[in-house]
Amino acid sequence: MRSIGFSRLLAGAALVVGLVVGVAPAQAQDEAANYPNKPIRLIVPFAAGGGNDIFARLVGAKLSEILGQQLVVENRPAAGGRPAAEYVANQTADGYTLFVGASGVMSIASAAFPKLAYHPTKSFIPLSMIADFPLILVSPAQNPATTVAELVAFAKANPDKSNYGTTSPAFTISSELLKLKTGMPGVAIPLKSSNEMILCVMQQQCLFSISDGPPAIPQINSGTVRALAVTGAQRSPQLPNVPSMAEAGLPEVNTKLWSGFFAPAKTPPAIAAKLEAALRRAITDPGVASKLRDMAVNPGGTASADFRKVIDADIQNYVEVIKAANLKFD
Repeated sequence: MRSIGFSRLLAGAALVVGLVVGVAPAQAQDEAANYPNKPIRLIVPFAAGGGNDIFARLVGAKLSEILGQQLVVENRPAAGGRPAAEYVANQTADGYTLFVGASGVMSIASAAFPKLAYHPTKSFIPLSMIADFPLILVSPAQNPATTVAELVAFAKANPDKSNYGTTSPAFTISSELLKLKTGMPGVAIPLKSSNEMILCVMQQQCLFSISDGPPAIPQINSGTVRALAVTGAQRSPQLPNVPSMAEAGLPEVNTKLWSGFFAPAKTPPAIAAKLEAALRRAITDPGVASKLRDMAVNPGGTASADFRKVIDADIQNYVEVIKAANLKFD
């Protein structure tokens, strides 16, 4: 009798467990089906007007259209974006707080700051890459230097005038790598946004900046700043007359950055999958993709798993660059 009773007890327990396990996927499906049912906050870790802010608003508008809910952009510029990333990592993981993370605040920060309070692929779900892009070396239009070699020569002859604008380790690493490979001097001027970096060059307060495309392209086209090179081996289709760093004799200055959407790590998988699919639709939309290309970037729309692989590989690469250049970040 005891044997029969124990067997019945086990069978009953198994039935209860089966019911509970069966309920969880159903609840998750219901959550995804009803998501989103209120506005979504989109945290941008830089000031309005910079490249990532422009990306966020462009893609966010299309994402809002696809999801049928408003996306509210919230700019939180401070300390290269790290406090904003930490803030989002600790928000309720329900799909209603998302993050637009750039290389600088994610993979580069992870390599530069060993005690970082978050990790780009452990504290977050990388949903999809918005775009990747080379950087653009710009100098004042009034400066006599018209090539990278001439800029280096000018900086060496005028060390008191040699400084550069930077908003994060991403731009600092690129600028310091240029200095390392050429022997040119240069003092960093910390600024809040890429827009401010370009303004610093326009006003001749910075000898150069290595900037992302969105704030730089309009000023290059208007002639208020001069583009001397794009990082990497290839020219940018949007700047066909501007040589690559490889063409300028500096193939090692090959920084390529990206920007993408992230959700807190514990976001329910069904909601994360819904966001990933919607983001890939938004980013690859012909109108959005065309506007991204106009800013000298390569539209993304990558799968979450592929985006994660890019980030993990980047972290390792930047660790090696930081060691080689002996860079220290506070």
